Amino acid sequence: MSDTILHVEQVEKTIQGKTILQPISFKLKSGRALALCGGNGAGKSTLIRMIVGLTQTTKGEITLNGMTKKSHKKQYVKSIGYMPDDFQFQSAVTAKETIKFYADLKGVDQQRIDAIIKQVGLTEHLNKSMGAFSKGMRQRMLLAQALLTNPPLIVLDEPTNGLDPYWVKSFGNMILDAKKREQAVVFSTHDLHVAEEIADDIIFLYDGKVISSGPIEKYQKDGLYNTFQHLVLNLT
Repeated sequence: MSDTILHVEQVEKTIQGKTILQPISFKLKSGRALALCGGNGAGKSTLIRMIVGLTQTTKGEITLNGMTKKSHKKQYVKSIGYMPDDFQFQSAVTAKETIKFYADLKGVDQQRIDAIIKQVGLTEHLNKSMGAFSKGMRQRMLLAQALLTNPPLIVLDEPTNGLDPYWVKSFGNMILDAKKREQAVVFSTHDLHVAEEIADDIIFLYDGKVISSGPIEKYQKDGLYNTFQHLVLNLT
């Protein structure tokens, strides 16, 4: 039996005749983390939104444990823990009310809420309004709701944006722990150092096109930063 959890097959996205993402295919196995690397406009967020089912593909198919969103919508969505980029919480709602809202949606008990909030370092801030949260604190709340259920697939869009070095390191440790639990992880990032620390596989995107992909070992000799710079220079 295959341990492939996510299969993206010849997926592309076109909006009003403009190609946003050229055909892309890959498989991701349980217990592995895939980093989507590239600059703004590379297509990372578009791909992520298609994986989690927020945006339809123009062509191609995405399956999660053999399911498509169309064939098993409820089960497909429940199988993903998703952290969007720069989500705007309701500013007047407290952190406690916010995480309880997500927990109720996902059927999570108070013990799990307490554990995940402690893990992201927000226990002492639960009575604060979300409007009083810094960017980094909002990011940690988004990460908490994504990890609440220990889903088979975790999908994170620019998860380290706004995090200080301590929490970037803590984030990395949380992802490494998720991999040990055989969860699969897809995350986008501008931070190639983070990708080097926790990713098993890399996809480099530029202007909606895959310019290189493979296991992390493929790029260890030159490093991800030098590799990406070289790839982009060859395109310009």
